[in-house]
Amino acid sequence: MVVFSFSFSATAADEDWPALRFDEHDRILILAPHPDDEVIACGGVIQHALSRGLPIEVVFYTMGDNNQWSFTLYRKHPVIEPHAVRAMGEVRHGEALAAGAALGLEAAQLKFLGYPDFGTLHIWQQHWDWASPFRSMLTHVTQVPYTNAFRPGAPYKGEEILRDLKDTIVAFSPTRIFVSHPGDMNPDHRSLYLFTRIALWDLEKELQPALHPFLVHHAHWPAPRGYDPALRLVPPPDFSRACAWQVLSLTPGQVETKERALKQHASQFAYAAAYLESFVRENEFFGDYPAVKLGVSSGDEPITLDARSSEAHIPDQLTEEERASFVGIEKRFIRFDGSNVVVSLGFSRPIARTVGVDVHLFGYRSDKPFSEMPKLRVQVGAASHAVYDQSRELPGNSVQGVRSDRKISLQIPLELMGNPERILTDARTRLSFVPLDWVAWRTVEVAAPVVENPSPDE
Repeated sequence: MVVFSFSFSATAADEDWPALRFDEHDRILILAPHPDDEVIACGGVIQHALSRGLPIEVVFYTMGDNNQWSFTLYRKHPVIEPHAVRAMGEVRHGEALAAGAALGLEAAQLKFLGYPDFGTLHIWQQHWDWASPFRSMLTHVTQVPYTNAFRPGAPYKGEEILRDLKDTIVAFSPTRIFVSHPGDMNPDHRSLYLFTRIALWDLEKELQPALHPFLVHHAHWPAPRGYDPALRLVPPPDFSRACAWQVLSLTPGQVETKERALKQHASQFAYAAAYLESFVRENEFFGDYPAVKLGVSSGDEPITLDARSSEAHIPDQLTEEERASFVGIEKRFIRFDGSNVVVSLGFSRPIARTVGVDVHLFGYRSDKPFSEMPKLRVQVGAASHAVYDQSRELPGNSVQGVRSDRKISLQIPLELMGNPERILTDARTRLSFVPLDWVAWRTVEVAAPVVENPSPDE
């Protein structure tokens, strides 16, 4: 077996990160949330794979048809009507083909699923099984409207996205998948990771490709902004030790080709050139959060999911009043308590009465379709909490909660989650409907505690 190693010059920030390595049998699948993410995050990967004759395919999750501001700048007038928004989706489709050609890809190596830009996290959270399809905010449709998509007419439902991802993965049979990061601030990026996780769990008896998540959206990052190809790209400080990163170095020629390909995404480049060019640097990096193993051996001791300083994450777009009410999530723990899972959150300051907290817990079992598994949201308010499975409200006493000024603990029965083998969970704080802070979706592997049943004679 021939192994290709891409070395890099280490710095203090990345001295422990290994080089990304491919071998001659690798098959590379890139899952891009929007047209331009394939170049931003993987322009170098694509060039490396092509230069070595490795099979490669790029699958676009959405057509990127919900970026009103960039469309207005591109068209030099507001783009509001649904047919005009869908036309911009076609524009971005054409830009993706041009960018792929600049990198050396053939049109046949690009596929477009066509799911709703800025709507896929809503689908993940509330549009499965018995729920109605999601309705796109700008295109006003509830199914894939593009005739050049992978499956035109596919309803905007979670099981449909999962079906398309599984079909594309099985058809291509990748050894490596590059996909967006669960800690990315863009909701489509987060949801693509989550759907991909479920798809790979469903397929793990057939395929076990390596997963390489990439980060694109994070506050005040990359820094500095603008074109500076001699600089190295490093993760934000709160990510640097949280994930196991791998680094791919680019040659000067590959950096130039990456910039040329990025400019083919003209509608986005005109709108955010300085930001996009911040990714045209001498390296790319990839990594994921490790799964947390919650088992009998962990006993009652809580396992830390997050430990961070949240004050640095106050969003710039909040008003002064909203900033004054900002409550950050500084710590998140999980543990067993009998047949329950306990999730605890610690906050940066006392929780005001107007601040709410949402915790999602989605269970997974290999012997049950994911579309039929509970998808829980626990909504904690000032004096009470509510529990939902998608949009359906469950009895409030199905989850027990304790709230103090700077801490919340929730006790969730495993049975309520469908007795899962794995759990995907996140949390956020909000001021009414205004998001304040959030912590990334994490994977928890569950080895259910042994519950001794009394014998019939007892």
